[in-house]
Amino acid sequence: MRASLSLQQSLYRRQQQKIRQLVVGASPAFRRYEGEYRRATASFRRKLPIAEVHQQLRQADVVYVGDYHTLKAAQQGYLALLEAAVASGRRVVVALEFVEGRHQAQVDGFIAGKLKAKAFLDRIGHPYRGAFDVWPHFEPIFQFAKQHGLEVAAIDRRAAGSKSLMVRDGYAARRIAALAKQEDRPLVLVLMGQFHIAPDHLPARVRQALGKVSRAHLVVYQNAEGVYWALAREGRADSTAAVEVRPGELCLVSSSPVVCQQSFLDYVEAELGDAPLEERGATATFRHLARVIGQLAGVDVAEALAGVQVVTPGSLGAGTWEAMGRKAGFTAAELLALERHVLSRESAYVPRARLAYLASLSLNHAAEEAAHFVRHVAVGKAMEAPRARGEAFFARCLEEALGFFGSRLVNGARRCTQVEEWTQLFHHGNAEHKKVAAFVLALKAAEGDEPEDCKRLVPSDDRLFHAVSHALGYLLGEALFRAFDSGRLHAAEVRSLFSDPFRLAAERYFALCARLFARPARSAA
Repeated sequence: MRASLSLQQSLYRRQQQKIRQLVVGASPAFRRYEGEYRRATASFRRKLPIAEVHQQLRQADVVYVGDYHTLKAAQQGYLALLEAAVASGRRVVVALEFVEGRHQAQVDGFIAGKLKAKAFLDRIGHPYRGAFDVWPHFEPIFQFAKQHGLEVAAIDRRAAGSKSLMVRDGYAARRIAALAKQEDRPLVLVLMGQFHIAPDHLPARVRQALGKVSRAHLVVYQNAEGVYWALAREGRADSTAAVEVRPGELCLVSSSPVVCQQSFLDYVEAELGDAPLEERGATATFRHLARVIGQLAGVDVAEALAGVQVVTPGSLGAGTWEAMGRKAGFTAAELLALERHVLSRESAYVPRARLAYLASLSLNHAAEEAAHFVRHVAVGKAMEAPRARGEAFFARCLEEALGFFGSRLVNGARRCTQVEEWTQLFHHGNAEHKKVAAFVLALKAAEGDEPEDCKRLVPSDDRLFHAVSHALGYLLGEALFRAFDSGRLHAAEVRSLFSDPFRLAAERYFALCARLFARPARSAA
């Protein structure tokens, strides 16, 4: 197995574990339901050209398309099928899980132009989440339906408890069957969560609801994990657009399972004022941000930008990892350390490889790593100079501060965990949070002490070393931004920070803390 594929699968398993922790309450019934889907999509029979997918689409009466709600490519895949269906000349009905059936009147009003988007979303109770909201992914589908005068059916139903999946499938099936039974035999194009469209789930319920009425059914999965990994093992994932799983069941391939998961985690973890990046535009955005930050820092990055590589989880499967290792001359141990960093879902700039790894397609992440890149252009090898552990810790605090400062320049609303919050985590957090908080609070309390004394407080454990320096660096970066924004820190001082090799890192760190965190003197009574 290629190293890049192994890394992708490790990252997939790590992210899947995190998603399971975020989505609590998965019942045995849900796990069985999920298992049936995974068994149905564990392998495939043959590759298909998109033209054959469209041919099978036109021959069907009810087409079930799998959705990954937070993945824009999933809704784009559905829209492409919708365009092909309309081009066939048949009447097409759009059936969407996106809206509960009880809001059908609101859907009709929006399609008819009687409701604006904001009023529509308010009335259906859509949980707007700022820049990472999924509505912009679905809006083109509604706009296409408006433009072509298509009927749009809301097929979801709110349900809870161990039988909720069966209740939702049953409700959607009755709605879909009623549409499919119409005398002019429309093509009903369904967009429903991927697990629902496994043959024994929603399709079986629709057949039951149709009774003696015969209709042709087609299931179109999107980016099914089993299919993708099977293709990836053969080195064909990047060159395959669709496959036949079995007769009547196809799968579109547009994104890796890692990218699908990432879209959900980005949605859940989105920060205030952050904005999502398009996978294709990540490099262009990174380069633009590096130029902007470089201009402020007094660093000409134009020539260096030609040699920088921007990598996202979605591009790890194309031999990038192996090529990076060869280019930078990494040892096996160094590559293993980098892989662990990737698995921790943290972005990073790797100076020796001139590589920016964006763990999230987030403007914050891109800006932070762009700042690290600018810093590397300014000081070169000094950024990775060998240091004693105490000095290395405070050098990393300073590097993290510059990275966070760069992201705050781009997103003025970004925030970090404050000292008061670390105090709360020390008292009420989990075991890992308490350990990190203890060091953060101890080092903040020691800011007035001699740097050599403070070095004794540096964690000996590597995970704590990174977590604590990250937290302290963000706090300092926040203070740098506030001082710069208010005019207390001048552009010349920012330039000096980016060009400082930090040979005396601890002294530089505590000098900055003394200046930026100093409390105003009390006036005499």
